[in-house]
Amino acid sequence: MSSLAEKPTLNWKEFVCGWGAAFINVTVTYPINKIIFRQMLHGIKAKKAFYQLHGEGIFFLYRGILPPLCQKTLSLSIMFGVYEQVRQPLVETGVNRYMAKALGALISGTTEAALMPFERVQTLLQNAHYHDEFKNTFHAFKALRSYGLVEYYRGLVPILLRNGPSNIGFFIAREELQNCMPKYDNEFIRTSTEFMCGALIGVVLSSIFYPLNVLKVAMQNKIGGEFENPVKVFVQIYRDRGCKVRYFYHGVQMNCARAFISWGVMNTAYEHIKAVIY
Repeated sequence: MSSLAEKPTLNWKEFVCGWGAAFINVTVTYPINKIIFRQMLHGIKAKKAFYQLHGEGIFFLYRGILPPLCQKTLSLSIMFGVYEQVRQPLVETGVNRYMAKALGALISGTTEAALMPFERVQTLLQNAHYHDEFKNTFHAFKALRSYGLVEYYRGLVPILLRNGPSNIGFFIAREELQNCMPKYDNEFIRTSTEFMCGALIGVVLSSIFYPLNVLKVAMQNKIGGEFENPVKVFVQIYRDRGCKVRYFYHGVQMNCARAFISWGVMNTAYEHIKAVIY
């Protein structure tokens, strides 16, 4: 009975840890993320994307941050909270711990897709083509409403293909790395270890799933009309970029840099918040 009573408290703590870690992460890495977005959208190099943002001025630099701030804080909260809520009961009933982790991660990643409208609006706000069409986040949300609820979920397939598998990779790799790394009493060394653990996982996973993000951006860059087949869009991008797979990876270097910082900050913030709450 006592273990059952403790579960809601445990889940609440995990939700809070994920929320706090995401808030810190998004505010630190948003400018880098915006450069990567421009590279994904236009297939340009980081230098040109940087000059685009520089030419638009500081006023537009953090334009579009509210959707990812809302989406990422809720998303990571769900990611850690739902994962633990699913994993723990499965382990207690005798399910193989790796299977329990995989199911918990898959369900948490699929649940995160419910927050897709934030990602959808962020895509539009980061595109210079829509600077004059949408004043802010709330205006963009309102404008999309006239196209129906489904418009908020344009590009759902690549997000589902990304979320679940990447969550599985994160949770399994994270625990394995933590188990392999030596334990340190020194706060600085322990924090550095936590950062590197998250950073390395982030670089690997974000690189593997990078083409799905390119596909998502291409699909979400449009408003109205029929929903496109993801396979056809993928083939069209391939043709438009010279029929070379490596052109799908325009921006991957900046993406790796962002992932290194982002996942490192997120994992470190999560562990520190967890230590305070628990």
